[in-house]
Amino acid sequence: MSDTPEDPRRRYSAPVVDGVGKSASRAMLRAVGFTDEDFKKPQVGIASTWSNLTPCNSHIHTLAERASDGADAAGGKGVIFNTITISDGIANGTEGMKYSLVSREVIADSIETVAGCEGFDGLVAIGGCDKNMPGCLMGLARLDRPSVFVYGGTILPGEGHTDIVSVFEAVGAYTRGDLDLIEVKQIEEKAIPGPGSCGGMYTANTMASAIEALGMSLPGSSAQNAVSQEKRDDCEAAGAAVLELLERDIKPSNIMTGDAFENAITVVIALGGSTNAVLHLIAMANTVGVPLSLEDFTEIGKRVPVLADLRPSGHYMMSELVAIGGIQPLMKMLLDAGLLHGDCLTVTGRTLAENLADVAPYAEGQSIIAPLSAPLKAESHLRILYGNLAPEGAVAKITGKEGTRFTGSARVFGSEEEAQARINDGTVVAGDVVVIRYEGPKGGPGMREMLTPTSAIMGRGLGNDVALITDGRFSGGSHGFVVGHVSPEAFDGGPLALVENGDTITIDAEANTIEVAVDDGEMQRRRAAWRQPAPRYTRGVLAKYARTVSSASTGAVTDLAE
Repeated sequence: MSDTPEDPRRRYSAPVVDGVGKSASRAMLRAVGFTDEDFKKPQVGIASTWSNLTPCNSHIHTLAERASDGADAAGGKGVIFNTITISDGIANGTEGMKYSLVSREVIADSIETVAGCEGFDGLVAIGGCDKNMPGCLMGLARLDRPSVFVYGGTILPGEGHTDIVSVFEAVGAYTRGDLDLIEVKQIEEKAIPGPGSCGGMYTANTMASAIEALGMSLPGSSAQNAVSQEKRDDCEAAGAAVLELLERDIKPSNIMTGDAFENAITVVIALGGSTNAVLHLIAMANTVGVPLSLEDFTEIGKRVPVLADLRPSGHYMMSELVAIGGIQPLMKMLLDAGLLHGDCLTVTGRTLAENLADVAPYAEGQSIIAPLSAPLKAESHLRILYGNLAPEGAVAKITGKEGTRFTGSARVFGSEEEAQARINDGTVVAGDVVVIRYEGPKGGPGMREMLTPTSAIMGRGLGNDVALITDGRFSGGSHGFVVGHVSPEAFDGGPLALVENGDTITIDAEANTIEVAVDDGEMQRRRAAWRQPAPRYTRGVLAKYARTVSSASTGAVTDLAE
């Protein structure tokens, strides 16, 4: 074999397998199925997030095999490897949830580690739950080799149009006395009918849509049922697409541009997507070296309306959006209105406008996506708030159904568990602003989602009468008057650490402010008396994360670009 690769597509694999000096490498690979011909082909790593610990990912190994088949058929050599996943739906409300956001960094690290070590020339990454999607994109961006992301697909609705959030809210209804244990169990047994990611416009479907709008997935990938021929075909096409990207040397850095991120934000807003998109898109942009800040969400939000009547605040589920054509007709509508950058390159090798050129509009009579002339909300539901409680910003998800302004009395808790207990026992009452602090990226550590307390508030019928603010974050399934990502976080001495029970807090989603009615002198007195809590973890992955993680306002990344 020649010591010099003749195929420019094999930039990374050739040094691993070419020449007599790499005989040992080839010997190892022969044992896992490589032939003489395979050593001459570009290697395509297939990053699978398969696991049977969650329905979001339980089917993904089959999809990874189809992606590998697609790469092989197009003249490459697919090699499947695994990275981790965790389940927010299982871990919510427990100490284990602190590992959720941490897993995004671990996933990015592991994809970078395996591909960097093994010399893959291109990659397909397949994700199916909240954190593994941005984690996959961050890993692909760091490597900057021709790559395609595939979404594992959405779950189907449970019996009675139920889903995972129905179960969380049923628990809240039980504590209020509206459901008995048998009724809760009946919802529990029927809400999750099979494989796929949580069924509303929660974080998984939000991030899948954002990644397609970004140009890193093939058209239609974000809006397919997990168990479907369309999803299997999507995976095969992704494997083949990497070979075309290798031929043309199109890398994530050519696709994930500033304009592409604006497209992603635009689509997230139009869909009424999760607040986690703010955190993840900023992190992904930072990884690829694109400046993106909280202010970008505010500016784009001024011109982009909410059009999708999707859960959690709306009625429909993702599978119902799939049935009417997914997000492609929505993107065409936004493009025609001048709200998307059509010249952005995508993983098809074509521009966004070229991909959308022949997309037909939604059929007459559908009620899931509103027309631009009659939006559900004229401006973004994602509100970036500033004030003396959040000098670096906070993120609220205000659809308008819960009102746009809330003033109440602070009821302060030092952890999610404390707050949950007091919501359940009736201590939290109408007019309260529940403050959950020391749950930020460093303080938690890990910035837990607050789906359990927000669901309990909704289940107890207090959704319009109680607000909740935190330096943690929210599930895409959370709704109500909720504000997260408060920065600086309490553990770093942010103003949230200085709030006391009974303080008056005002959240204004029109003025985009969050204020506590305490004068500067009193705040200075409280600051002088405040002491930083001891770290909750001193060894292991959570301790390492707490030592390296950035503020939520910069994406909560562990390798922040200076």
